[in-house]
Amino acid sequence: MPTELAPERFDEAEEALKEVVDPELGVNIVDLGLIYDLSLGDEDELLVSMTLTSAGCPLTDVIEEEMANALDGVFDAFRINWVWMPPWGPERITE
Repeated sequence: MPTELAPERFDEAEEALKEVVDPELGVNIVDLGLIYDLSLGDEDELLVSMTLTSAGCPLTDVIEEEMANALDGVFDAFRINWVWMPPWGPERITE
């Protein structure tokens, strides 16, 4: 069962993920509102609960690879928990 990240580790993860830019929209995945939650998984990996702008996004592999690069050296491992409900909408974008 996931556990809450310490506030400083949450901030580290969030800052690292701001380096990952959605290739279609040119906005990082944090400010785009794609990240729903960051927690610690059962094996102390970073568990990223996130969505995409559409379920059929053809650039999923690109985003995953960029996430791996951004989190390298910050966390030993990470896992994505894909969340489709609630669906992403433009109201989630940070101003």
